[in-house]
Amino acid sequence: MTTPTANIAVVGLAVMGSNLARNLASREGNVVAVYNRTTAKTDALLEAHPEAGFVKAATVQELADSLVKPRTAIIMVKAGRATDAVIDELVSVFEPGDIIVDGGNALFTDTIRREKAVRETGINFVGAGISGGEEGALKGPSIMPGGSVEAWETLGPILRSIAAVAEGEPCVTHVGTDGAGHFVKMIHNGIEYADMQLIAEAYDLIRQGTGKSPAEIADIVAEWNSGDLDSYLIEITAEVLRQVDAATGQPLVDVILDSAGAKGTGAWTVQTALDLGVPVSGIAEAVFARSLSSDREARAAARDLPGPDQTWKVDDEAAFVEDVRRALYASKIIAYSQGFDEIIAGAKEYGWDISKGEIAKIWRGGCIIRARFLNRITEAYETDPGLVSLATAPYFREALAGAQDSWRRVVAGAAMSGIPAPAFAASLAYYDGLRAERLPASLVQGQRDFFGAHTYKRVDREGTFHTLWSGDRTEIEAEDTH
Repeated sequence: MTTPTANIAVVGLAVMGSNLARNLASREGNVVAVYNRTTAKTDALLEAHPEAGFVKAATVQELADSLVKPRTAIIMVKAGRATDAVIDELVSVFEPGDIIVDGGNALFTDTIRREKAVRETGINFVGAGISGGEEGALKGPSIMPGGSVEAWETLGPILRSIAAVAEGEPCVTHVGTDGAGHFVKMIHNGIEYADMQLIAEAYDLIRQGTGKSPAEIADIVAEWNSGDLDSYLIEITAEVLRQVDAATGQPLVDVILDSAGAKGTGAWTVQTALDLGVPVSGIAEAVFARSLSSDREARAAARDLPGPDQTWKVDDEAAFVEDVRRALYASKIIAYSQGFDEIIAGAKEYGWDISKGEIAKIWRGGCIIRARFLNRITEAYETDPGLVSLATAPYFREALAGAQDSWRRVVAGAAMSGIPAPAFAASLAYYDGLRAERLPASLVQGQRDFFGAHTYKRVDREGTFHTLWSGDRTEIEAEDTH
């Protein structure tokens, strides 16, 4: 029988799994066992990185035998049936007290289901969101683990050893029980969708409004990265816009087909928000924008639909670019505000004790949406833990107030010129919906009562009411059963 030497295992050795295994092996105190169903991948990793000192396992039993107790294994395989299959294999060779970690992009409800099933065996199951892509997995990701407190006691030091570090703090925290980690990672990805779409809209507006080349816009974006918009996505946007296609000599952004892909987490964010009754309109429009971009047939058929005669006429380019910058920042605030609203609602629905300030902290490094202003989010929730909406915190309220004139000019100008800016427009509409003293929902509720007897409440007295719309339009007090 193999003498246990490893304190952590990685199962699944595609790029993300291999990079995570290398990251773990590079940290003092870790000995990493590795396993892949296709042994050739395991052999290739060991051959390429002998310095890592990996412990090879050819079977799951060998993997279990190589691990000190409590055994801890991180699964890095494709979400879905493959994950369930690996979990079943590990459960068959692990013992009560051992820990199975799913580090993939699992749907959080699947993680809740899996945690409940595995817990019955006495084994701990942890769903851990890992952000940062291939580079983050290798050099230090932002990690969002759920699971039990017992599992965190063993897992915490290991994850802290590999996480990104921001301002001296590792970008990992125990998010909450069962599916909390994957839930928060899902929201992270939803915000990421919005952030990317907003930057793309800002680029498109500047290019169409000024005629500047991608390289010239790259210089503008790089300058933005030294201010409030300082973030990983702004940084890489400048690099993408500067890239020239080797085959054609054209800007690469003009050679790439304008059809954006998606892997599902953005859609999950929106679907879950609908279930929770949380408006995430900016995030939703970013998801829908990708869907529209990929519908080549409909776009081709609609190419001749009429649009406005005018094009955007920019008299003062510098002022226009500054308007776009401010509109981008304001819309970005709304995206994060909506994301944290969904975190709050999800925590309430599923019984998770999630620290919003800690989530903002662990997103400061390693992850795709890392940005300077995340410290402001932490400060907002530390100052007021019961903050109803992030947009109303003093710093963000002031930032939105300072940006709103620019924001309105950009959205109105885009509409008049026929330039689609769905995420900008939806974010502004959400902002105005929040600040409206009265919304036309009263009419909607009247309509619902007319055709479906759904009842309504009044502004002047307590109770639930229904109007008998036929005959004399009598109003009666109704039982609140809807």
